[in-house]
Amino acid sequence: MKNRITELFGVEYPVIQGGMVWCSGWRLASAVSNAGGLGLLGAGSMHPDTLCEHIRKCKAATDKPFGVNIPLMYPQIEEIMQLVADEGVKIVFTSAGSPKKWTGWLHERGIKVAHVISSSAFARKVEEAGADAVVAEGFEAGGHNGREETTTLCLIPSVRQATRLPLIAAGGIATGEAMLAVRALGAEGVQIGTRFALTSESSASDAFKQFCLNLQEGDTRLLLKKLSPTRLVRGKFSDAVAEAEARGADVEELRALLGRGRAKLGIFEGNLDEGELEIGQIASLLRGKGIQTVEQVMEELVSEYREALKKLM
Repeated sequence: MKNRITELFGVEYPVIQGGMVWCSGWRLASAVSNAGGLGLLGAGSMHPDTLCEHIRKCKAATDKPFGVNIPLMYPQIEEIMQLVADEGVKIVFTSAGSPKKWTGWLHERGIKVAHVISSSAFARKVEEAGADAVVAEGFEAGGHNGREETTTLCLIPSVRQATRLPLIAAGGIATGEAMLAVRALGAEGVQIGTRFALTSESSASDAFKQFCLNLQEGDTRLLLKKLSPTRLVRGKFSDAVAEAEARGADVEELRALLGRGRAKLGIFEGNLDEGELEIGQIASLLRGKGIQTVEQVMEELVSEYREALKKLM
């Protein structure tokens, strides 16, 4: 499984854990790194002091490479970037914005940069910005999503044609077979969110994890398109959002409905009625698996990948 992604990040397997809000703390990131992948801290739900604490705890928990995922819409972006540099983080994944402003700045400080996109047009801009790798995330993914609504199997070959950068596939990937499928389409690595969000090391609440491990096909939908397209689990809150959108609610009404701390309420605190529940479509494939450890997940992914590859040879 050695390739440009494993060489770029210094990992055993080309498996990157998504830097998910309210899930991706130091326990999850260090566990993924210790298991041979690349763990990411999710800065999107952390104040600077909290992120600093998680970086230091992650360093203490693993001697393997790990990184930080930073949404470029972060309100204290300058402070968070300086903090990451000062703490000696060597890998940053950026998203939700243009990579041009920060890629050069991060490179000057010896930090490798990957940027998350949802279209081949944005992939070309990532290469122009000088990033080290590109993450192409399809419509199936949980949380914030691309407006293009392009599925992973359509997006990966399109991005592969558009850029020569090392390519990481994301969205709807939770098995070794899926890893092999996107490899066949030109991806050199995978970024996995949902599968790791539901592990024992994830900082999400057990109520959220158990709920998502019992979802069926069609139990998620893409909403909040006037704000920032977000894949949500069907439920009381998402029903309210869908109703508001159906009657033509404007951006301000949707923003008021979303409020502050809605994702924390649902994912971290486990309020399944009033909280914002973000998870990928692939959760239905995990139905009945139960909460696994990161080590168990990584072992399954690698074993499934190798078995699937044997069948094709």
